[in-house]
Amino acid sequence: MKFFIDTANMDDIREAYEIGVLDGVITNPSLMAKEWIKGKENQHQHYIDTCNLVKGDVSAEVIATTYDEMIAEGKELAAMNPYIVVKLPCTQEGIRAVKYFSGEGICTNCTLVFSLGQALLAAKAGATYVSPFVGRLDDISSDGVGLVAGIVDIYRIYNYKTKVLAASVRTTQHIIQCAEVGSDVVICPLAPIKGLLKHPLTDSGLATFLADYHKVNG
Repeated sequence: MKFFIDTANMDDIREAYEIGVLDGVITNPSLMAKEWIKGKENQHQHYIDTCNLVKGDVSAEVIATTYDEMIAEGKELAAMNPYIVVKLPCTQEGIRAVKYFSGEGICTNCTLVFSLGQALLAAKAGATYVSPFVGRLDDISSDGVGLVAGIVDIYRIYNYKTKVLAASVRTTQHIIQCAEVGSDVVICPLAPIKGLLKHPLTDSGLATFLADYHKVNG
């Protein structure tokens, strides 16, 4: 399973990369807005800087909502760097754009997926990735991990090549659950990834080893 970090914060991206577990980066307009300061480098340069650091897939989301505008914007994004993945919403226009980019050999991430039907259409259109939103479904008392599991099963039955990205992953437990059902990728902030390292027995064991070392060696 791959780990994509869900942020536009370069410090978090750099820290995840330095840990050695980062495979890619996901952004969206809301994440960009949190990080942006007036006068800062333009967002396209931010995407390029991220690609140069991570050297893995970086999803860049289109803002356009009509087919023709999605195509024009997606082409512009894809031309910036070979690692760019054009991120498109799972709407009728978005699915049409996914199909077009698939035919052009441009990688896509079909996002805002909340049902098996949406995931099925994204795969048939040739999406490189599909992003079901785990946390947002949990927020409305639905089963986010269950949706991920269902998509994984359908893709295996029909041998679709589309990769399942479990998005809106908020906790360490979400990561484990998505791994258990076979998600190809989890997308989350840095904190849940670092949370996988935490265990009281690791802390106490290390403390014991160090104490015993100093008993012998001073």
